[in-house]
Amino acid sequence: MARILITSALPYINGVKHLGNLVGSMLPGDVYARFMRMRGHDVLYICATDEHGTPAELAALEAGQSVEEYCREQHTIQAAIGARFQLSFDHFGRSSSPQNAELTQHFCKKLDEHGHIEERTISQVYSVDDARYLPDRYIVGTCPHCSYERARGDQCENCTRLLEPTDLIDARSAVSGSKNLEVRETKHLFLLQSSFVDQLRSWINSKDDWPNLVRSIALKWLDEGLHDRCITRDLSWGVPVDRPGFEGKVFYVWFDAPIEYIGATKEWADLDPENRDWRSWWDGKAKDLRYLQFMAKDNVPFHTVSFPCTLFGSGEDWKAVDFIKGFNWLTYYGGKFSTSQKRGIFMDMALEEFPSDYYRYWLMANAPEGSDSSFTWQSFVDGVNKDLADVLGNFVNRTLKFTTARFGDTVPDGGTWGAAEDKLASGLERLISSYAENMEAVQVRKALSDLRAIWVLGNEYLTDAAPWTTIKTDRDQAAVSVRTAINLIRLFATLAHPVIPENAGKLLESLGLEDNPEWPGRAIREELTAIKAGQHFQVPPILFEKVPAERVAELMARYGGE
Repeated sequence: MARILITSALPYINGVKHLGNLVGSMLPGDVYARFMRMRGHDVLYICATDEHGTPAELAALEAGQSVEEYCREQHTIQAAIGARFQLSFDHFGRSSSPQNAELTQHFCKKLDEHGHIEERTISQVYSVDDARYLPDRYIVGTCPHCSYERARGDQCENCTRLLEPTDLIDARSAVSGSKNLEVRETKHLFLLQSSFVDQLRSWINSKDDWPNLVRSIALKWLDEGLHDRCITRDLSWGVPVDRPGFEGKVFYVWFDAPIEYIGATKEWADLDPENRDWRSWWDGKAKDLRYLQFMAKDNVPFHTVSFPCTLFGSGEDWKAVDFIKGFNWLTYYGGKFSTSQKRGIFMDMALEEFPSDYYRYWLMANAPEGSDSSFTWQSFVDGVNKDLADVLGNFVNRTLKFTTARFGDTVPDGGTWGAAEDKLASGLERLISSYAENMEAVQVRKALSDLRAIWVLGNEYLTDAAPWTTIKTDRDQAAVSVRTAINLIRLFATLAHPVIPENAGKLLESLGLEDNPEWPGRAIREELTAIKAGQHFQVPPILFEKVPAERVAELMARYGGE
């Protein structure tokens, strides 16, 4: 048994997240965490809301709330929606926690002690009408690289280039729209990232198992020249900079947000300090600990460059990430999901239309690994109907209904294992092995392809065995077929549990089993004979309702498309 630490990129606090956010970090992290727990490992899955920075202040201003009240309310909303999507976080924290503030200030002091922090006076945009500096998203204007007219002061949403507020053309205040702006000098702290280039390159090159997407983005940043990073801002909301002369300033959100992975672990431990040791999960010398991060590609630079600089530069033995699973983007009909522009289907809206397992399955089966994936309602409905309803749901329905009609509501006795069952076992052994290997390697789409193939193999077995025909001449042979098929339902539910936990649990309960399965560890013949004759079962309600074709047009009209 190993200890496995898993973190998903922190969802930002400004509103309910869309399906692109879900598939880019939280959902694959959850599927992997569930899989590893079933394998018997000691798993700690940590996430939190990212609550600092200008977007939080602007969103609170628009909502007519204090930023503290806004963040507290939005955290509650996001936690509730995550639970409805069956996200099995061990702790879902908040980057505004006292634990994160303490750790953020600690890291800054350690970095400073080792000569990695420097005070610099910089030029920054100041709004005369608003009587304040305009860092990051407090200023909008035209991107100097792609001419997008609503680029923000930290990053252009259109071309994704990182920016400084002074880079923008025709800049204006995001608060008031005022163009009465001046450039004034202000003092800030810089993290000297440029001094870590050789160490970062060596560390990144040692990660042979990282996806090409992650390695290429990380090395591109180094190849293009790594710049020192300003880690403070002229804002009132954030972790205060506890340094003389920096009163009224806070740390930059991208400095304190990754530290919240550690902060949230401490939040978790502080809830039960006698039984939980947060430091053991961040011990860089621990031999039994493996750390994985899940994120979309736009978060990769901060996790492969900036956060490692913080950890390495502290001079302390903190656990650095072992494996980063980076994802491309899930688009909505080829265009970007956008929280700020309310484009696409969001997690709360999604659950008003279909159960969470429908989305969990489709998103993992179509995860944007090698390239961007496009969400369309037609593709979603096709996946639900063909895979969940026709393949898995139909197998369960016809097996249990036939058994009830011809044998009653207990697993029938009679018949012996034969050549058909041997063939089934051989195919299952190969596919389950492949499925486990792909899950271990976080090859999401390959794993889901294996899972569907396992369901298909079961359907082929049942079709070939044809107990509805065999029973007319050989009741015992029909009995062994349906007994094997019922064991297949148990196996299907167990293997699918990380992906569709709600319905997998219902399947297990319908067979009189507890909803806490362990990964199949016995010989496949034992797995296919685990449920014995005489076991009571119930026919569950239809688990996956087929979506009628006309729903596609309705959904496109409601949420957009084309």
